[in-house]
Amino acid sequence: MDAIDRKILALLQEDASLSVQEIGNRVGLSSTPCWKRIQKLEAAGVISRRVALVDPDKVGLGVTVFVSVETADHSQEWLDRFAQTVGAMPQVMEFYRMAGDVDYMLRVVVADMHAYDRFYKQLIATVPLKNVTSRFAMERIKSTTVLPIGEVPLQR
Repeated sequence: MDAIDRKILALLQEDASLSVQEIGNRVGLSSTPCWKRIQKLEAAGVISRRVALVDPDKVGLGVTVFVSVETADHSQEWLDRFAQTVGAMPQVMEFYRMAGDVDYMLRVVVADMHAYDRFYKQLIATVPLKNVTSRFAMERIKSTTVLPIGEVPLQR
């Protein structure tokens, strides 16, 4: 990946609806070489998909909860079951296995406290858990999907 690929990625992260011609103009390429670069980035899995970002408040999903999960069972069987169950819950936007004092961290989006209570009851009913801690976001100060690819040194 060279500097032009990085510029293309930066533009697509900001606005995936840009035409190939517009992207090419901004990075100094004609449409065909620009399109070929985008195709290569997609084929290599660098661009995994293109989506529309939806404002959660405007669709009635204004409550964000960060859920820390601790478990006493660290077996592969338990993890597979937990991952399958949590991965299928549409309220879970992000799901991480953590290092440190918490085993898993979830970012959950729901409409209100009642919706979170339903989610919580569903979560604790799925597999045995040692501890579940919920932290409610009071205000979204920054939220982005743009990766800081300009910070990564170019590979030679």
